[in-house]
Amino acid sequence: MKIADTIEALRAELSALRSSGKTVGLVPTMGALHDGHASLVRRSVEENGATVVSVFVNPTQFNDTTDLAKYPRTLEADCRLLEACGATLVFTPSVSEMYPEPDTRNFSFAPLDTVMEGAFRPGHFNGVCQIVSKLFDAVRPDRAYFGEKDFQQLAVVRAMTRQLDYPIEVIGCPIVREADGLAMSSRNTRLSASEREIALNISRTLFKSRNFAVSHTVGATLEMVRTAIADTPGLRLEYFQIVDGDTLQPIANWEDTSRAVGCVAVFCGDVRLIDNIKYSN
Repeated sequence: MKIADTIEALRAELSALRSSGKTVGLVPTMGALHDGHASLVRRSVEENGATVVSVFVNPTQFNDTTDLAKYPRTLEADCRLLEACGATLVFTPSVSEMYPEPDTRNFSFAPLDTVMEGAFRPGHFNGVCQIVSKLFDAVRPDRAYFGEKDFQQLAVVRAMTRQLDYPIEVIGCPIVREADGLAMSSRNTRLSASEREIALNISRTLFKSRNFAVSHTVGATLEMVRTAIADTPGLRLEYFQIVDGDTLQPIANWEDTSRAVGCVAVFCGDVRLIDNIKYSN
């Protein structure tokens, strides 16, 4: 496994790989890697001749400077995990390498990016599109892999890929959970032991809601989840929405879509966690 910290070095390595006829998979990450990231890398390794993993904490997608400062950075451990997973190349650029000058581009994919995360994190998806488009331009992958835990991000990236006409297959990969059900997240490392236990109520509530939804309306299911989380000491609900999995717009009845997804954002202490559950496929 090789490491490149400049776009020039990255492209030189990729040129050599492509000259031997290898297809290229890209796994964009912000580091602090866990088994969820590893599942993306392993899938890319299975489906491509070469796999590039970017490790870059992107400042333009943070609307909270404190969150940016506290975001865990564990590059040495990340590289050990990536080598074990079979990654070919790790791209570890500096901020100045990715943004030699301010990126003034504005992306809009309304209404995909104006609900849920878009409503509560102004500018977040614009920053996501800035960095993902830069990575797509630098790597020019055949396939790119994103986790479904960031369900809305995946939808926005797919929309951007279509709009900019990138010849890239964007592949969504299932949520990976801890044995007790907590969705894996780099932010989980910021939870204290007691907060970690409290955070389990997020996934437990979502799992219960899936059974509850079989015999209850969308409105009743919304109320059940919102109340359960709001009534849990140590948790603060930011939003819970049940949406169409393609448009991300709220639904009023289960019959409104064949792909209903419940998306939630919750603060556990000062750590913001997101998760989602599929009510239909």
